[in-house]
Amino acid sequence: MTMTTITSLDHQGLVAQIRRQTDIANRNNVTRTQAYLNFYRQHEEVHWALLAHLVSRNGGWNMTDLKGEWLPAILDEAEIEPFFWMLERSNWLIFYDAYPQLLLYAEMKRRGEDLTSLLAPLGVSVFMQPYWQGFLASGDSSRLTRALIVNEQQYIEQRVVHKPFTMKRIFSTYAFFTQSLFSLNQILFPYKAHPTDKRLSIAGVNVHHFPDLIQRIAIGKTLYQLLFADRQRLEKMRTFCTRIPHTGSRADYWPHLFTPRRRSGQADKGYELRLEGDQLMPGQPKLYSPSLHAVWADVEHAPADGSDWFRDEKWHQEVEKPAQLPAIDAASYMRALHWMEYGVKLVTTFT
Repeated sequence: MTMTTITSLDHQGLVAQIRRQTDIANRNNVTRTQAYLNFYRQHEEVHWALLAHLVSRNGGWNMTDLKGEWLPAILDEAEIEPFFWMLERSNWLIFYDAYPQLLLYAEMKRRGEDLTSLLAPLGVSVFMQPYWQGFLASGDSSRLTRALIVNEQQYIEQRVVHKPFTMKRIFSTYAFFTQSLFSLNQILFPYKAHPTDKRLSIAGVNVHHFPDLIQRIAIGKTLYQLLFADRQRLEKMRTFCTRIPHTGSRADYWPHLFTPRRRSGQADKGYELRLEGDQLMPGQPKLYSPSLHAVWADVEHAPADGSDWFRDEKWHQEVEKPAQLPAIDAASYMRALHWMEYGVKLVTTFT
């Protein structure tokens, strides 16, 4: 057996091993989110892994919102299921594409060897190879992160976002309009601004025009800037990630408002307002925000198609373009919660 054959068999075995590890970790939103964090804690130079962990936490919160206090009061099951499919499929696909890249990098780091030729057998777009090669040479975390943001949004563009099912059953529906109207579409990064604070602060962005690819890329770049621009705040966000396990419940970050436990014996009458400022009215129960495993079973996904999205060199230019959308804070988020509560009150009063 020649050395070339041995090397080829070794590479085939590595690709198969990475695929097996990815499949195990890609079981649901909670396992994906934890896998990103585990990787980041071992390889902090790969900034994208921490960004992906926090964005994936938000994906889980959005999934459980569909079974939480408010949305089931204004949406029926036929509207809820497509939303969950979009969130879950996007979360699954991005992990399916990105996590093998992370595992391959860990192996390259361990061996001290450039294995970027294995990106193609792993189904990764040719777009990413020069960025991983550049990262191995320069350690430029920012450029690699921006490239991964472009790549992953492109990866779900035709596979989820612009599928006829998605455009018809989600983006053109009353449910999507309702979420947008009440500013419920937000990505939040919790952290403790001061060690003595009893409540976590919030930094994040509003998500508008989700079907627009360039807008999603701009959101990703803005979130990256928000996460890594301030070293002290970054440490506080990292502390939240490592100390508070992701369950999918919004009680993970604001237990003063949310609870993963459903109240028994709830009345069928219309919704009664509970929020007062940034807390609950005296005597009012917390808002139900379940854990993921309590309301959504694991999903068996159809395989991702193997087509490569990269057809135009302009996307390399997109990697270099700056983006800084307006940020939101805890007060902005609280206003969105009040708007949503008013909306639920209005809808349930007249139905």
